[in-house]
Amino acid sequence: MANDFKRFTSSGLGTTSGATATAVYTVPSSGSAMESIVIGITLSNTSASGITADVFLDNYDGSNDVYIIKNASIPSGSSLEVMSGNKLVLQGNGTNNDALRVSASASSSLDCTISVLEDV
Repeated sequence: MANDFKRFTSSGLGTTSGATATAVYTVPSSGSAMESIVIGITLSNTSASGITADVFLDNYDGSNDVYIIKNASIPSGSSLEVMSGNKLVLQGNGTNNDALRVSASASSSLDCTISVLEDV
């Protein structure tokens, strides 16, 4: 199987949270099980004041949903590197797939970049 490095971005993220937050990355659907390894998440505050941010793992089977970070402070004009050298394995069963959802405490205040290694 081949591996592909990919980057996913979303700008102007806002105040929805948890399972209703914006899905910045979802494991691709395929005819069989699929895995992806998240190698980096960077959150950037684009507003004029400090905000908090959440990264939520929406588990493909509907159980065991967890926050990767919750209410992390990001000062105005700053960024936060969420992974700090760690890796996160995401998976799917070909029909339902894990998703990383990102939100902020203020409307249209957060940009997000996620770097992924996909097993395709």
